[in-house]
Amino acid sequence: MQPAIPETVDLSKYIEMRDERPCLRGRRLPVAFVAAAQQTNQLSVAELAYQFTLTEEQVLAALLYYREHKAEIDRQDAAEAQQSYDLHERYGKKPDQQ
Repeated sequence: MQPAIPETVDLSKYIEMRDERPCLRGRRLPVAFVAAAQQTNQLSVAELAYQFTLTEEQVLAALLYYREHKAEIDRQDAAEAQQSYDLHERYGKKPDQQ
């Protein structure tokens, strides 16, 4: 008899919240960063593990967490990008550009 597949997985062994952002525990590496690298570069789990010096379990946990919380993480990323843009527009221009 095969073991039952759990409906939910406790990822707290691998994921922790830092400044309201999910990161890999003990690494300060945002889950969104790992997911973006995978999506942008079409890297495998093994390649991501090598690239970020993570275990494959850590990579899988990050990708699973991202999949389960995609809307919230994407919303946070968009808000941070807008805030960065606003700050650059306000303070990033040289005096002769204003």
